[in-house]
Amino acid sequence: MKIFNYRDVEAKNAEEGASKLKVRWLITKDIGAENFAMRLFEMEPGGYSPLHSHLWEHEVFILEGEGIVVGEGEERKFRAGDVIFIPSNEQHQFKNTGMTTVKFLCLIPYMQK
Repeated sequence: MKIFNYRDVEAKNAEEGASKLKVRWLITKDIGAENFAMRLFEMEPGGYSPLHSHLWEHEVFILEGEGIVVGEGEERKFRAGDVIFIPSNEQHQFKNTGMTTVKFLCLIPYMQK
């Protein structure tokens, strides 16, 4: 068992093509998680993730803030407490359209490595 505070994990700039977006890799293979990774994203007002797709799905829980998620052919609003499922191979992007930082948990399988 492992217990730690998320603030003890370094917030790093997210992938190329993102703006005002940091990620903390909370649960990884490094601590013994063999199947999934848990990441905490922090997106400042006006920030966004790149528009992209990949072979694995995402399970997302919005902790704080509001914005939109862009999917294939649509944009949907989200706010704190919302749950978002992104299927594999679906193009997607998160955008912070609010006045406060958006924080969300994103879980992914390790099939991408």
